[in-house]
Amino acid sequence: MVNRDAVTLDDPVRESLRGSHAHLARQLGRAAGYLPEVSTFSAVSAEPDAAEWADLARMLGRGELADLFSCPATPPADWEPVFALGGFQMIYAAGSHPGDADAEPDSGMVELGVDDVPKMLQLTARTQPGPFWPRTHELGTYLGIRENGALVAMAGERLRPPGWTEISAVCTAPEARGRGHAARLVRALVARITSRNDQPFLHVAEANTPARALYERLGFEVRKPVTFRGFRTP
Repeated sequence: MVNRDAVTLDDPVRESLRGSHAHLARQLGRAAGYLPEVSTFSAVSAEPDAAEWADLARMLGRGELADLFSCPATPPADWEPVFALGGFQMIYAAGSHPGDADAEPDSGMVELGVDDVPKMLQLTARTQPGPFWPRTHELGTYLGIRENGALVAMAGERLRPPGWTEISAVCTAPEARGRGHAARLVRALVARITSRNDQPFLHVAEANTPARALYERLGFEVRKPVTFRGFRTP
């Protein structure tokens, strides 16, 4: 696998919405976003004007969250800041071999579907890996690990800019941590993504040093720092 031109990762939400996720997109003018219950991620052009911000506000509705992800554009002054979180964008290094020599076999791993959504929502509510909504699973493949019938760990595919697939929602229930579940899930997703000739990438919060260390051990490297930002529409 060759290392792809990563410039498309500078605007992964917009690139996904006009490509692989076009069927999950809504648009007004040049403003775009995901359908409700899929994701709150929104996208504007590199240098949005007042009309484009107005289109985004109309598309989302009054008082709604505009999750601009890593978009650096600053909305008008009457848009209320909701959050700003530092993080890193990481890409899977071409030629890496994810996993450890003593890794556990992938027994008990299952592909999750619509019937699993209630349990997926319960797990993400407990572990807070990032935004997850009733239709987020439609963004890509989600894998889970069950213990005694309970969903205790999961991870899946989120943004899909051309040639790339983001790994996201990596989470493990507190009572099941320390068993290598996250590593097993990420390895499995890397294998699936590279098998279709996409290159994996992901995002991690700056403060989450254990997760970053895990991803580096699995073959990911930091591409650039990012700031995730959200605003409330006027």
